[in-house]
Amino acid sequence: MASLDSFSARQELVVGDRTYSYFSLKAAEANGLAGVSRLPYSLKVVLENLLRNEDGRSVTKETIETFAKWLVEKGKTEREIVFRPARLLMQDFTGVPAVVDLAAMRDAVVALGGTAQKINPLVPVDLVIDHSVIVDSFGTPQAFARNVELEYQRNGERYRFLKWGQSAFDNFRVVPPGTGICHQVNLEYLAQTVWTRMERIGGKTLEVAYPDTVVGTDSHTTMINGLSVLGWGVGGIEAEAAMLGQPLSMLAPEVIGFKLTGAPKEGVTATDLVLTVTQMLRKKGVVGKFVEFYGEGLNHMSLADRATIANMAPEYGATCGFFPIDKETLAYLNTSGRTEDRIALIESYARAQGLLREADSPDPEFTDTLALDLGEVTPSVAGPKRPEGRVPLGDVGAAFASALAGEYKKEGGLGPRHKVEGETYDLGHGDVVIAAITSCTNTSNPSVLIGAALLARNALARGLKVKPWVKTSLAPGSQVVAQYLAKSGLQKSLDDLGFNLVGFGCTTCIGNSGPLPAAVSKTINAHDLVAASVLSGNRNFEGRVNPDVQANYLASPPLVVAFALAGTVAIDLASEPLGHDSAGAPVYLRDIWPSNEEIGTFIRNYVTRILFRETYANVFAGDEHWRAVEAPGGETYNWDAQSTYVRDPPYFVGLTKAPKPIDDIVGARVLALFGDKITTDHISPAGSIKAASPAGKWLLDHGVAQADFNQYGTRRGNHEVMMRGTFANIRIKNYMMRDAEGVVPEGGLTKHYPGGETLSIYDAAMRYGREGAPLVVFAGAEYGNGSSRDWAAKGAALLGVRAVIAKSFERIHRSNLVGMGVLPLTFAEGTGWETLGLVGDEVVTIHGLRDGLAPRQTLVASIVFRDGSAKTAPLLVRIDTLDELEYFKNGGILPYVLRQLAP
Repeated sequence: MASLDSFSARQELVVGDRTYSYFSLKAAEANGLAGVSRLPYSLKVVLENLLRNEDGRSVTKETIETFAKWLVEKGKTEREIVFRPARLLMQDFTGVPAVVDLAAMRDAVVALGGTAQKINPLVPVDLVIDHSVIVDSFGTPQAFARNVELEYQRNGERYRFLKWGQSAFDNFRVVPPGTGICHQVNLEYLAQTVWTRMERIGGKTLEVAYPDTVVGTDSHTTMINGLSVLGWGVGGIEAEAAMLGQPLSMLAPEVIGFKLTGAPKEGVTATDLVLTVTQMLRKKGVVGKFVEFYGEGLNHMSLADRATIANMAPEYGATCGFFPIDKETLAYLNTSGRTEDRIALIESYARAQGLLREADSPDPEFTDTLALDLGEVTPSVAGPKRPEGRVPLGDVGAAFASALAGEYKKEGGLGPRHKVEGETYDLGHGDVVIAAITSCTNTSNPSVLIGAALLARNALARGLKVKPWVKTSLAPGSQVVAQYLAKSGLQKSLDDLGFNLVGFGCTTCIGNSGPLPAAVSKTINAHDLVAASVLSGNRNFEGRVNPDVQANYLASPPLVVAFALAGTVAIDLASEPLGHDSAGAPVYLRDIWPSNEEIGTFIRNYVTRILFRETYANVFAGDEHWRAVEAPGGETYNWDAQSTYVRDPPYFVGLTKAPKPIDDIVGARVLALFGDKITTDHISPAGSIKAASPAGKWLLDHGVAQADFNQYGTRRGNHEVMMRGTFANIRIKNYMMRDAEGVVPEGGLTKHYPGGETLSIYDAAMRYGREGAPLVVFAGAEYGNGSSRDWAAKGAALLGVRAVIAKSFERIHRSNLVGMGVLPLTFAEGTGWETLGLVGDEVVTIHGLRDGLAPRQTLVASIVFRDGSAKTAPLLVRIDTLDELEYFKNGGILPYVLRQLAP
């Protein structure tokens, strides 16, 4: 519907020979919203969203007036608002289960007396297939073709299902496999910075212009903030509701201004910068907040560097890391092939709205600020298991030695080396067995990719080679990268070092590193070696990259190549040689590091507008494999009861038109006691499936050979696999399993009470379900950080978990829990399950859910111990808004939406 426009903000903007309708922030300021021109740029985008969507219900005049008080309150007063993104972005790991849910919702709405067409995206949705390619083959010219062949063999059923979705749903496009990573395709092609659509208003058809905004089912959707597109990651269930017309409910955020000054030193990369920023912001504490970058340092920062920093907002904890529109934004839009008309509109619109950062623009007002001189950034990596664990390059060897003794409990230093069967080399602690140029964070950035290729060229010229135990791979974020590396002649240098193209997708960064050579894997496991990976990614959580690799380091692409040459992380690359040349002379990293000037020359010569235009000319067509995929037809999906990839989910079975009252949690058993920083990878792993795991046993029982298991990420359209995979990460630690010596074993195990029998978490949950016992999970700080993985909430709900009680939650996972009808609760400051003395055999009761539940109220948990004694604990309800409360009362956001759409 048309906006009520209480502030007379609707204006006309003429650009060339076209006239656009838009909601003027300057007019709104003149008509009652005093001072809003001083808002952070990111909040100006939010304000425009509210003005344009004023409907008298979800957005009222009072809503907008209250939001304008941000200039006084600075986000510290809880003000509920709604946000309607211009579009949605998905990748296939999260996209397949989303389409499964939409297909199931069509069945459910028909069962309630409605029509299937009620379930249709109302905003544009792009799904990019980028998460399914695995690095099976590497180090040969045939690696790419072989990996693509295997990808289609494994995922044919999933791809047929997505093709059905593309034809069955309106406003739904699929970018085929082999195109690139969703965030780079978004940056290079999909995003427009200013969006337009045709609307009927007052009997006229008008073209409305407004800021491009996006939410995505991948946490690194934030990357697009580098292009001045406000966006962030949400859970799949929340995204599905947004598709169907539901606004996103949120609290008006605090905005932390991050001032950048100076310019980077020679040899410092965007990766070094983002690891520094991540460490600083984690220390600052920005969870649930916007971060906005400002200062004259932006004048020395390329758009690709900005995108790198925006990409890692989930790692520094922010909702987004926003960069305003300026001349660099416009230059990138031109280079990347956007139309001249669109660029002219963006510049005119941004200037008219006060969204264009220029040399004389005053700094916005922020909740708080911090600053960084870019000249102080030094080369670094992050590891061995946290993105914020930055280590200066010269300290990596010493830091690994410290982690080896402390974190990994390996006494005696690096210890002996062990012969690899059938090979002429041996392995020891700290050896790099995976070196991967991968991930959306870095493969969007020509400076680090060309830098890596030039370093490879220089290394070859000095006679250096990659160590034979290193699995090398190059997985660019788009075909544009492959084109400029090939046209410049630099791909040959990468090939000669073993960094052959393996695929266009996320690969190693999301756990698709593929198996190590069998002899290497055998040696690592036989001698319990702490092997290492070095990847140009954003996530190095334990158990994520590869089951054989415990120490994982994030690094720039040039450093990935350097560590592959060194073959170990137990080295100081600032002072120790990488190797020796043919004359026996030492070769240091500084000897082969390319200059910024040379990198810049290659970028200017080979990263061109025509290259982008040609590459994206037929982006939705796909290759011959995709074109050969045949999809079924029909408005509703014909579920295959024998499928092991796509199954009809149980979420809407027995759904009634009116929700049933929420029962209090009475007599709940404890399913798990977790520590701090349990990631969504811990809760719902994406990688390999073990044959002995509950999920593996189910697949074997259904005729799937172990060689065809694929991985959890590709099985997310099958709830039977995914609920069995919940809490099944090989590195997760449940403190209910602590032995008499205080040792906590790894793996998804728990104890079933009152008997105390050790079972898998899945098997225990199923037994409790048969016994009629509700379940709770206790955890520490930052529960659910990492990927925006809705299966981490879906799986918990299907296991019968009624509440998760933690010290704190990551933003997206908290929302996902509410969206699945699981209650998120937080302990009072300074308390936790440890201070309560819990061991896991207790019985927990929480009243107050059935009657009078309100956002952010305090409930009291009654905990009865095995000896009959009892304690109480105050808990904060982390249902943050009234909309979220409605979702929770309906058993989740999707049942709520279904009931709204049903006749």
